[in-house]
Amino acid sequence: MAGVSALLHWLAVPEVGLGAIFVIAFVSATLLPMGSEPAVFGLVKLQPELFWPAILVATVGNTLGGGLTWWMGLGARQAADRVRHEAGHAPDLQPGHDKPADHRALKWLQRYGAPACLLSWLPVVGDPLCAVAGWLRLPFWPCLLFMGIGKFLRYLSMTAVLIHVT
Repeated sequence: MAGVSALLHWLAVPEVGLGAIFVIAFVSATLLPMGSEPAVFGLVKLQPELFWPAILVATVGNTLGGGLTWWMGLGARQAADRVRHEAGHAPDLQPGHDKPADHRALKWLQRYGAPACLLSWLPVVGDPLCAVAGWLRLPFWPCLLFMGIGKFLRYLSMTAVLIHVT
């Protein structure tokens, strides 16, 4: 219990600020259900001079978390291919073995490729999108670039709107 208390104390936004934003943004970009926007908004509300640094740090953390999720998708694909190979099945995706809606989503992502990662900022589907991009072996660096652009625009717009509204 003391370890959790110490971690929460270390992540306290007013005391650590940008470090906490990075960690929260990174973790929230994995498949864990967590949002980083309230932390970014809270820091900027407490310290308005940190608007741009907070946006940039959150973008970097969230993008790197999306990159980790991409690698997790690739690792899952490699493990599945290994299992299929050992079982004597073809290693590629087998059309018709999945639900039609799943197949349409995969075809859509294959069609648009790395630019589809611009949508990685979306709630619910954004994080799995990064994993599927890795599963499909879409090129890592272009995917990471498009993730970063989408996440930057999300943090910028959401934080600016919240600051303006409150």
